[in-house]
Amino acid sequence: MIKRYFSLLLIVLISLRLSAQVWVVPAENELRKSPFAFDDASRKAGSEIYNASCKSCHGEPGKNNPIPLVPPPPDFASVKMQSNSDGALQFKVTAGRGPMPSFKNTLSATDVWRVISYARSFNDKYVQEVSKSSEAGGASVQNVKIQISWLKDKNQVQASLSAMKDKVNQPVAGAEVKLFAKRYFGNLLIDEARTTDALGNALFNFPADLPGDSAGHVQLIARLTNEAIFGEAKADSVLIIGVPTYRPPLNEQRAMWNVVSKTPIWLLLAYTIAVLGAWGFIIYVFLQIRAIFLAGSKKDPDSAE
Repeated sequence: MIKRYFSLLLIVLISLRLSAQVWVVPAENELRKSPFAFDDASRKAGSEIYNASCKSCHGEPGKNNPIPLVPPPPDFASVKMQSNSDGALQFKVTAGRGPMPSFKNTLSATDVWRVISYARSFNDKYVQEVSKSSEAGGASVQNVKIQISWLKDKNQVQASLSAMKDKVNQPVAGAEVKLFAKRYFGNLLIDEARTTDALGNALFNFPADLPGDSAGHVQLIARLTNEAIFGEAKADSVLIIGVPTYRPPLNEQRAMWNVVSKTPIWLLLAYTIAVLGAWGFIIYVFLQIRAIFLAGSKKDPDSAE
């Protein structure tokens, strides 16, 4: 009975392990296509992004040398990677799972497609299909610009979008925008994605307790999420809306990796004692050798004959 129980438990664990390795992509994401045609420029940009954000785990494409994770990150040139649709790759890079981090807050949608463009350069049989919706959007809306402002009375951040449409600068309505605060490690999503109104404005509720620098400055980043329709647009602005927070510099306290003037006292004492001890030993040896030399130079008169 016990053996049967453990056998069933083992089967369940193996099944769970195998199912965990299957990455299910939603159907609507599976069918997504790039809003632009892959070319040398997109592949070059994708290569730079890959080297900065992906290579440390996935390794050099075609050399199958990823870092030892379970499961191992697939080689970009491998059949496993290339068997994914463009939409599946876009979903996996954006969403992340397990040891695979999510890049939705660090890479723009366009940058994700650039990485995919680079990945497809290792597949001679790949034939791209460009999203048809991007063609109509790109023809009507061009050069979207985003402005970030602070509405103090409402405690909200406003992102205002405008673009050249039919050769006239007009508000961009119906565009989905995300707002981020720049942090030491990545970007912090502020509120949720908002859609611009008829005036091209999107309002974000700003947390009252978000720390800024010592003067309360917070670096904000706004960017479009539906770039397939409106193209790539991003704004970067610094506003004094955070809680003033003093962050001591990393070299303020005494530490082993700091400059000499900030070396820990115990380390200075240990180093000084070690140096004095070493020189003391050298001097002692020198004096002993000198004593032996002097003793040998004094010859016995009787032995000299």
